[in-house]
Amino acid sequence: MPPNHSGSVFHFEEYMATKDERVNKSLDEVVPLRQPLKIHEAMRYSLLVGGKHIHPILCITSCELVGGDESLALPMACAVEMIHTMTLIHNDLPCMDNGDLRRGKPTNHKVFGEAIAVLAKDALFSLAFEHVVARTIDVPPEFVVQVEAELGAAIGSDELVVSQIVDIACKGQQVMDLKELEYIHVHKTVKLLEASAVCGMIMGGGSMAEVERVRRYAKCTGLLFQVVDDILGIRKVPKIELIPNS
Repeated sequence: MPPNHSGSVFHFEEYMATKDERVNKSLDEVVPLRQPLKIHEAMRYSLLVGGKHIHPILCITSCELVGGDESLALPMACAVEMIHTMTLIHNDLPCMDNGDLRRGKPTNHKVFGEAIAVLAKDALFSLAFEHVVARTIDVPPEFVVQVEAELGAAIGSDELVVSQIVDIACKGQQVMDLKELEYIHVHKTVKLLEASAVCGMIMGGGSMAEVERVRRYAKCTGLLFQVVDDILGIRKVPKIELIPNS
């Protein structure tokens, strides 16, 4: 369970490690190595490569915060990780960022070829939504519909897709308006983190007020996470001069 106000000590690292292990085990079961072998190898290659698993753990924690059991949110947690992995494969493609490495390993298209990488991300995308519907139990159907809509909206043409368009348009710029940078971060990185937290809260039976509170929290922490990520140079963001908003 996440921290409470009972005065008991919360062991953060132990909690994260436990949730990480459960998410990894579930993802391994969701995408077994089966025929057609090549596509499932490619899906597993990026899905099980490691990483912080912030999205699925945030989903589970939000569910637990309102008294829900981990099992209620685990299918959704796996789904958001599949969607997150899909976006990474997508971003690394030659037609996008043309990335060579991801988490210290060759990117999916470098290992399996561009065509298989495209198919792998497409398969993860569809499997994410299927998995929520097929594996979620003891949750009211209207909640399942609500989280599917929330997740779909987060990666649609008004959010992740449009941020990628703006990102592409800004490539090569030596000067970027601070508002443009924030727009890209909010609609690309932050929105999926926000959806992860919100979906977990819904699965746990949170009220509308609780859902909106966790939405604001996730938006702020997601933006902070991305800013720190950029400062550390993890994504090798180009050195640009930011123009403060007037």
